[in-house]
Amino acid sequence: MSAVFPTVREVLALDPVRHGAPRLVAGDAGLDRPVRWVHVAEVPDIATLLGGGELVLTTGIGLPADDGGLRAFIDDLADVGVSGLVVELGRRYVSGVPRVMVTAAQRRGLPLVELRRATPFVRITEAVHALIVDAQLHELRATEEIHQRFTELSVEGAGPAEVVRQAAELAGCPVVLENLSRQVLAYDPAGESAELLLDGWEEHSRRIRPAGRTAYDADSGWLVTTVGARGQDWGRLLLRWPGGGDLGSGDTRPAGTPPTRLTILVERAASTLALGRLIRRDAEGLERQLHRTLLTALLDHSRPVDEVALRAKALGVTLDRRHLVGVVVRHRLDEPVADGVPAGESGLWVDAAPETGPARLRDLAEAVGQALREAKLTALTSAVDDQAVGALLALPDAAAEERALTAFATALRRIRLDTAPSRPVTARVAGVRGEAGEGREPARRADGSRSAGVTSDPGTGRPDAVVVAAGSGVGSLREARRSLIEARQIADAARRDRRDLPIFRLPHVGLAGLLHLLRDEPRVQTFVERELGALLSHDARHPRDQLLGTLRAYLDQGRNKSAAAAAAHLSRPAFYERLARIGRILDVDLDSVEACLSLHVALLALDAIRTP
Repeated sequence: MSAVFPTVREVLALDPVRHGAPRLVAGDAGLDRPVRWVHVAEVPDIATLLGGGELVLTTGIGLPADDGGLRAFIDDLADVGVSGLVVELGRRYVSGVPRVMVTAAQRRGLPLVELRRATPFVRITEAVHALIVDAQLHELRATEEIHQRFTELSVEGAGPAEVVRQAAELAGCPVVLENLSRQVLAYDPAGESAELLLDGWEEHSRRIRPAGRTAYDADSGWLVTTVGARGQDWGRLLLRWPGGGDLGSGDTRPAGTPPTRLTILVERAASTLALGRLIRRDAEGLERQLHRTLLTALLDHSRPVDEVALRAKALGVTLDRRHLVGVVVRHRLDEPVADGVPAGESGLWVDAAPETGPARLRDLAEAVGQALREAKLTALTSAVDDQAVGALLALPDAAAEERALTAFATALRRIRLDTAPSRPVTARVAGVRGEAGEGREPARRADGSRSAGVTSDPGTGRPDAVVVAAGSGVGSLREARRSLIEARQIADAARRDRRDLPIFRLPHVGLAGLLHLLRDEPRVQTFVERELGALLSHDARHPRDQLLGTLRAYLDQGRNKSAAAAAAHLSRPAFYERLARIGRILDVDLDSVEACLSLHVALLALDAIRTP
């Protein structure tokens, strides 16, 4: 029943009820039951006309005279689910209701109230019904505000952090956005302790298992909805409702049902998050937009390849009967740094860049386009995501591949160095400060604007270093998607590589690198859950009996049990017993090479997911 209805306790506090000098004689455990309606009745078989949730008012003049009849009357009301029974004294019962009614109501947990002073029932019904209507009106207004707020967020293209913040503000409750592997993507504690909210989150989240796409888990006190669009789910949005029994909070209140507006809120927030993931906003020229449209069409199969080839030819890029190579260029660091802020994992500090975000990506796209022109290469090129620029090179034959890639990488490096702003960049590494650059003016673009600021690459020390990655060359446009995706995967994996290679190819990145770049892919997260979910759930339920480390030691030692036991600092009998339990939990044969290979890949993927 919706939480917009008042409870029996709230009804008893109304002035018309208090005028009757109410006294609760039984069923105090049911005082928090919601009152859906008020019904006046003077006949013993009224239960057949009720639907549950009513507060029944009576003078008792029509109630049975015998004890058995009174017990049956109370049982019938309790069976149909009424919220409570209010008996006015003076007409049938003078000093109090019969003891048998009190006993029966207490046994069934049904609130039984005496009104010791005559009170017009109509005043009670008017007051309660007005309270219900006001609460429902408030709920409608709150729902309207929710729809308006999230519609505005969708139009503005708000990011996940802002959507989660607004959801927490509207709900007044903590909100967490996680991916399919229970890793937190965004959160807002709504004024509570963020440390307590996120402490042991993965284990806590795995215990939250509501039934349905949007449902409330009463045991944990979390309202949960799935986030995704176009049939591809990629996360969960969780809202902790204080009316539930949150684990570890010491809350002893009985679990109820969240207000309808909170269910609407989390579903609208989830829809906004899903829509935001689909939207890509960028200020581009018409030609750049067409390039991006065609590259996107190749990546997601949204247009027939014949149409893509025709439209590309109209742009001056011939793709038919060409050797095609996918290339992706991205910065080694995901975000440009700000004044006095450390640049990610590199530990480098630099002064504020004049331009960040979209301007930085636009600079990179312009540099890639200029490098293609200088190398005299024909290609479709555009940004492929918020951090990378892609290009599909159209070469006369396979023999020209290495020569073309080398020319492109050389031209790009020269352009990046030539256009890098060379005002003093102050770097501080491990507490040591120094000057990295001379005092020249930043280079300007053709339109007169200054190029974006630079960072120092953790591996090479070069200004604003980028990764150039190339996929395998293909002989037809129908295979171009594979080359582009491979290039993007290589670029993402190589951004943490310390080597200063002019071009990264697939042999340069290993399995761990590929899994790291695929860590946000829902299918990889689903694979991890399928392979290791049961074991992770076991470890979440038994924090003192962790088995994942045992499995890791076994696989890292090439399934050599003796060596694995030594690495895990366990006796061999104890190690063997733990392996047997792991096999039972995962329902796998740990002597099977194929099964262990799958588990080892899942462990590597789990490490990639847990590593920022």
